[in-house]
Amino acid sequence: MENQVAKSTEERTFQYQDTLPSLPVPTLEESLKKYLDSVKPFANEEEYRKTEEIVKNFQNGIGEKLQQKLLQRAKEKRNWLEEWWLNVAYLDVRIPSQLNVNFAGPAAHNEHYWPPKKGTNLERGSINLWHNLNYWQLLRKEKLPVHKVGNTPLDMNQFRMLFSTCKVPGITRDSIVNYFNTESEGCSPSHIAVLCRGRVFAFDVIHEGCLITPPEILRHLTYIQKKCHSEPNGPGVAALTSEERTRWAKAREYLIGLTPENLTILEKIQSSILVYCMNDGSPHVTPEDYSQISSMILAGDPTVLWGDKSYNLVSFSNGLFGCHADHSPYDAMVLVNINNYVDVKIFENEGKWKGSEKVRDVPLPQELVFTVDEKILNDIEQAKAQFFKQASDLDIVVSAFTSFGKKLTKKKKLHPDTFVQLALQLAYYRLIGRPGCCYETAATRFFYHGRTETVRSCTVEAVKWCQSMQDPSAQLLERREKMLQAFTKHNKMMKDCSTGKGFDRHLLGLLLIAKEAGLPDPELYTDPLFSRSGGGGNFVLSTSLLGYFRVQGVAVPMVHNGFGFFYHIRDDRFVVSCTAWKSCAETDAQKLVQLVFHAFHDMIQLMNTAQL
Repeated sequence: MENQVAKSTEERTFQYQDTLPSLPVPTLEESLKKYLDSVKPFANEEEYRKTEEIVKNFQNGIGEKLQQKLLQRAKEKRNWLEEWWLNVAYLDVRIPSQLNVNFAGPAAHNEHYWPPKKGTNLERGSINLWHNLNYWQLLRKEKLPVHKVGNTPLDMNQFRMLFSTCKVPGITRDSIVNYFNTESEGCSPSHIAVLCRGRVFAFDVIHEGCLITPPEILRHLTYIQKKCHSEPNGPGVAALTSEERTRWAKAREYLIGLTPENLTILEKIQSSILVYCMNDGSPHVTPEDYSQISSMILAGDPTVLWGDKSYNLVSFSNGLFGCHADHSPYDAMVLVNINNYVDVKIFENEGKWKGSEKVRDVPLPQELVFTVDEKILNDIEQAKAQFFKQASDLDIVVSAFTSFGKKLTKKKKLHPDTFVQLALQLAYYRLIGRPGCCYETAATRFFYHGRTETVRSCTVEAVKWCQSMQDPSAQLLERREKMLQAFTKHNKMMKDCSTGKGFDRHLLGLLLIAKEAGLPDPELYTDPLFSRSGGGGNFVLSTSLLGYFRVQGVAVPMVHNGFGFFYHIRDDRFVVSCTAWKSCAETDAQKLVQLVFHAFHDMIQLMNTAQL
């Protein structure tokens, strides 16, 4: 990582943004062909024939007109999807985003230099924060290496949204405010906000032109903790960010109406580099089990988390850490990247600060005190009640499979990501007894402001393989052959989706063109097979690979009877996180994880046996 940073001095983080290609619009014929293929696992012959007819009518009728309008839009915008996606997937959504949309994850420092230990949170927190602030400075100076595939640069725009960014609730649609600037663009906010026991503090991280040091940060954090632990708790205004969006928007307007100072405080939090959350909890964690800490970061105390913030760094009283982020401005790879950077730095420095212990006369943190009344206090109580009610229904399992990892799958010439996806298909098939429509994230960062596309992992090939695994009369060679066919299909889909040849975002674009023109939804979108195959955000499996670092993450299922399934892959292990709603009788996170691990063994065994 250090070498990468040193090497990158001649290249600036955002220098290729203007030369990236525009997001393409696939051909209508190609997208509809792929869509038909994706619905097959969920239809009987008659249903499939009917959908085939609907698709044909769409292609020869309204679909072609919508396609022309979409192509026109793509001529006028470098990314025809960007604004739509932001609104439809995030800003128009009215359900509470803190639990339903946001993502979170535990830090893996406990696996090396920072095992859980009471009383270490302030010192470790000061070092952790300092590394985070160094990353912020790299970004400000544009010294963060440009991500590339081979020599092809990828879009880096999402990294602008990591710091000094916040979602602001609106009555019908939220908005995003971003205060970040690179050094060449001008000033950028240089303070962080700290939440502790329902109270809010802020301090500047630059003093006399340079970053404050861990000993100086430690002094600030100690001051805040002492103050909060010796005085009454604050009102916990942060809990309002966990509320249903329109309700939070109204409460915010009312809060601002009480006094102009409340708006000043809100803007101070919104513009802060990040929010540092001092959580009093002491979650359990081991390198094999991250369940409890993940649960406490995603669904813990809402009074010490600003749910609308693009980056909450969470500290626990036993010296463990994690982060929680609003999903609207960027996707998980941004958070994975900074977390990996910090983890590598902590590892390289053996978890210590090796610089000067001198503490300059830096001004103490300032407390930001909201003016509240009975109505706001009631709103806060109501927000907490609805949050805890939903949080208590969420089951989170984060476990490590340690028998083997990437090394062995690559040795067997199996793509590690596809390996996990197919294991999940088999596990779901064994648990529920039918195929599970699945969303896997593919990044479209080859294109200007590209974000994601859907890889539909539940293919005809995957289902045939799952059926052969459950068929006692199927021969080992037949099972292996079917598995390899499923691998080939998945690898091709991933490549297509990453290079702008997916179909889910295309179909969404055509639907939104129709809506904007005031037309009724075409039959393609009202056909039961559309939603049964996952269309319209109805995937029972919502999944993503978080990379090949020690960074793990967690998010809730897309639908009530579904699973959220996220994983990272290392040389010697797979670490998976699985979420499900307890109130759904059909889903069981623990069982699904066990079945996935069982499938890992079965798949490797297939490769071994077939080679004998």
